[in-house]
Amino acid sequence: MRDVYVIGTSCTPFGKHAERSFQDLSRQAYLEVLADAGITTGEAALIEQAWFGNCGMGQWGQGGIRGQVAFTPLVEEGLFPERVPMINVEGGCATASFAFHGAWKDILSGDAEVSLALGVEKLVSPDDPARTPAIFATGIDQLDPQRWHDYYARAGSQAGKTFDTGPGRTVFMDTYAMQAAWHMQRHGTTQRQIAAGAAKNHHHGSLNPKAQYRFELTVDEVLADREVSFPLTRSMCSPLGDGAAAAILCSGAALANFPKSAQSRAVRVRASTLSGGKYRRLDEPGLSRIAADKAYARSGLKPGDMHLAEVHDATSFCELYQLEMLRLCDDGQGGRFVESGATSLGGRLPVNVSGGLVSKGHPVGATGLSMVYEMCLQLRGEAEARQVKGASVGLIENGGGVMGFDEAACAIHILEKSR
Repeated sequence: MRDVYVIGTSCTPFGKHAERSFQDLSRQAYLEVLADAGITTGEAALIEQAWFGNCGMGQWGQGGIRGQVAFTPLVEEGLFPERVPMINVEGGCATASFAFHGAWKDILSGDAEVSLALGVEKLVSPDDPARTPAIFATGIDQLDPQRWHDYYARAGSQAGKTFDTGPGRTVFMDTYAMQAAWHMQRHGTTQRQIAAGAAKNHHHGSLNPKAQYRFELTVDEVLADREVSFPLTRSMCSPLGDGAAAAILCSGAALANFPKSAQSRAVRVRASTLSGGKYRRLDEPGLSRIAADKAYARSGLKPGDMHLAEVHDATSFCELYQLEMLRLCDDGQGGRFVESGATSLGGRLPVNVSGGLVSKGHPVGATGLSMVYEMCLQLRGEAEARQVKGASVGLIENGGGVMGFDEAACAIHILEKSR
């Protein structure tokens, strides 16, 4: 099997950038990923394939050929090579991870020696606020909504929390709140443990210059924040924001042609796996366990081999749950594991040292590649104040869309320091 490497990564600051266009954000991520890989714009012809991830451009009127439109100015200016095929990808909040997976397969299959993955999103739209809920609505079944309404109504009696949507939040927050309520009922997880995860990630985010939220919160402050849907408060939920992120992947043969300085920073992709969601039982493991088990098997590594993880904490409960699904702690013990300090910077298994989605931000079409960016910084030893000491292998989990209490899609990547 061919080795696949990440030779360059980039990520714009996440935040509310209403004045910036999709093309502008894409340009920044692209030019910065070239620079990180040590590729001049004159050498960009090395890129043989591109994957473009986005969820929301359709709400601005661009329903198709999104990547081609975003990159047209770059092609016309000679900054991106002509005639490079670009595949548009959408997978809900896992969109950018799907783009990364596509580029990984390009290299793995031998179809390309160098491939680009880029994800971009705009969720902030002051001129037309209706765009934002319309983007999120694409992440749940709109052809037969009665199916999930009935599913959540039945599940509410098991979870001890009635399914009830409300203003100022997406339906996703209600589904996460129901899962959290069931977990609290089944395993004794507490709201304070969920708040501990949020406070931890706000601390981590305060150390990340590209995070949307760079302030610290105590556990008590998280608990005292405005309730979104019990047990979740606002500080436990990811914010709306804009941004872009990218990665360039290459083969071992291509890596040998890069400058020594770039070779020394290359990160090996040990595994990249996907799984699909279903309307599961509340007590049935989620789809991330399926993808993670595949990733461990493909990489030959075990959960205990991981030095750090970036997981999809669209809410802080999600982090607790995903730690269990990824076998990084025992089932039912996610709350206690986080509360113990094990997942904090300096702990046994630091998790979401980027700040996670609740602090770093969550522009859905860019999130998965922002996780790759963070993991590569860590494995290269370039994360400065939030550096995990001795990190050489880490896991990324990114889910997207909703199918009952599963995400509709999940991606797992295991990355390793290569030199």
